[in-house]
Amino acid sequence: MQYRRMPIEIEAPETYGYENIDCNLSESSYADQRLGDLGISLNDLVLFYGDHLGKPALRELIASQYQLKADQILLTPGAAPALFMVASSLLEKGDHVIVAKSNYATNIETPRAIGANVSFLQMDFDKGYQLDIEALERLLTPATKFVSITYPHNPTGVSINESALKKVIQLVEANGSYLLMDETYREMSFIPMLPLAATLSDRVISVSSMSKSYGLPGIRMGWIICQNKKLMETFLAAKEQIFITNSVVDEEIAYQYMCNKEKLFAPVKATIKKNFEVLKHFMQNQEVLEWVEPQGGCACFPRIKKSIQIDTTQFHEVLLNKYSTYVGPGHWFEQDDRYMRIGYSWDKTEKLEKGMGNIVKAIQELRTA
Repeated sequence: MQYRRMPIEIEAPETYGYENIDCNLSESSYADQRLGDLGISLNDLVLFYGDHLGKPALRELIASQYQLKADQILLTPGAAPALFMVASSLLEKGDHVIVAKSNYATNIETPRAIGANVSFLQMDFDKGYQLDIEALERLLTPATKFVSITYPHNPTGVSINESALKKVIQLVEANGSYLLMDETYREMSFIPMLPLAATLSDRVISVSSMSKSYGLPGIRMGWIICQNKKLMETFLAAKEQIFITNSVVDEEIAYQYMCNKEKLFAPVKATIKKNFEVLKHFMQNQEVLEWVEPQGGCACFPRIKKSIQIDTTQFHEVLLNKYSTYVGPGHWFEQDDRYMRIGYSWDKTEKLEKGMGNIVKAIQELRTA
């Protein structure tokens, strides 16, 4: 495999230094939570090799939400390793994969590292980032191993309805391919929540994580859900060869959180929705940015209006170095730097408002027309 570092990792805020950023709008997750605020105790935890599939009680909790079986859940150290395990299990050099773009960089770079041929299902700002079913059908070939989509979408926050999801699954099934559905933001939907995709077909692989909507990236906890026993056995083999097991510390924290999810997650959702309304109000009362309004998640992907002439490289430099405000530039997602990912629930609400104001100031300062 030919690995290369991704810009989104090279330029991550932790690399630049959180202490050097006043308004951090680059994150795509809820604010990082403190262990002490969650009422979790680890004093009696035995630090052993855990179940290779993952803590049984946690898998049972997750499975019970969807009328699935615990052995249809494979716990992983976050969603990124889950995506890696799926791609490396299904793809070989020369295979074909279709990825909806823009997308989380791992969904693109891992197939490339394997040597697979990647076709992009383009998501166009001017078409509301809608999923083009007809374009997907044209891209499918007998060599297509899987189609990779993410909803609610990172970085745009858009989503699809259940009918569209079922059409995608029908196409994938008819082609003998699989659907890889990253559902990390599924529970943070502003529109009716989609059914868990893996419950709709045994040719669907659902991936999720506790990093983004839950604000728990430090415990590195995610999962793969799939009804196909043969695939799950392959994914388990991949996990065992890479990780053997998860951290039992991470699993125990995740389990105790999920046991109290109704209490702990409610204020998270309330804060995200409050911040979204703040952001929405701001976007309606400025004249330099345009967006496709998010339908879920914790991030959006606006762009500087095309009528504004500006050096986008200079804009991002001034925004960070003069205004101490960090956003995710478009090139993190192989897009023009006129675009930017803005996370609206990691930093405090007042920092969100200040950071958005700084974005407008930087644009006004540098625009030439």
